[in-house]
Amino acid sequence: MERPDADGRAAVFVPVSGVKEDVLLTIRKGAAIVGFANHDRTITVYFESNRFDDPVLAKWEHKARKAYDRLVDNAPTVSKLTTSPANFEQIGYINGKGITIRRMESLQRWIIPRTVIAKVDAVKV
Repeated sequence: MERPDADGRAAVFVPVSGVKEDVLLTIRKGAAIVGFANHDRTITVYFESNRFDDPVLAKWEHKARKAYDRLVDNAPTVSKLTTSPANFEQIGYINGKGITIRRMESLQRWIIPRTVIAKVDAVKV
């Protein structure tokens, strides 16, 4: 799949488990990631992580739409990365009409933070 036009569809991605640390330094946990394949066997992804806590981008779906709009407009942005497809898992598609997720468990793993509860041992005095 190449860069889609305004009526085309792009892939929706999440990072794979064990992704390289430099990718996670660029793309924040829970970001919406959309992209397309290049002729050189890399992928180009656009992402939106709502770094500035804009209430309009509070939902993951709104972040995905923002990233997709940047992608189809070929808008200049720092929220873009060309990388190996081995770093990402394709979980669905996005186009001008909607978002189709085929691997919801992978999306939930990426966007829902896991809470770790520390075990506290009671000490009697």
